[in-house]
Amino acid sequence: MEALKTISSLVVSQQKEWGEILTSFETKNKYFISDDSGHRLYLAAEEAGSTLLRWFLKALRPFAISVLTDDGTLVLRVTRPFRFFFHRAEVVDAEGNLLGAFEKRFSILRRVYTVYDGSGKEIYQLFGPIFHPWTFHIRDERGEYGKITKKWSGLLKEGFTDADNFGVLFPVDWDVRLKALFLGGVFLIDFVHFEDKGNG
Repeated sequence: MEALKTISSLVVSQQKEWGEILTSFETKNKYFISDDSGHRLYLAAEEAGSTLLRWFLKALRPFAISVLTDDGTLVLRVTRPFRFFFHRAEVVDAEGNLLGAFEKRFSILRRVYTVYDGSGKEIYQLFGPIFHPWTFHIRDERGEYGKITKKWSGLLKEGFTDADNFGVLFPVDWDVRLKALFLGGVFLIDFVHFEDKGNG
């Protein structure tokens, strides 16, 4: 996670395969994670799971995603159990220590997640305004600190491949474990709000 120490933004780009593009059958999700200059920091891949669950549950399926360096060293692991409502994901480091979790809260018009630290204490919210379906603000009672935003990479590419590209912004002086936690949160946001939908 030391690669996160001096940066204040990340780009998470989902990689779609031609077989998936042509058949619309969801294969295991894969992502590249880069800094804002385009330098690749990590790879992320959904671990093998049940094909039946993938087929029937689609974006609701439980998942485990490993975030790795180019040489295959584990950096983070994000896990999500199956839930119809109040979606939750936990983020652990390479040693299995819980960095924190995200849990969707009940809200009729807005998209709100509670963000917990490793001890289960609420530390932030992810808040998605109704008129900005691509954006989730990182905030607490004192103010706003950053955001997770789905980015367009060009209308033709986005429309044809359904590829999801996210930007993550946070304070440069945050602890790397907190930055890593919000990196992990991108995958839950992608599954819940953008996979199989094409919009928020």
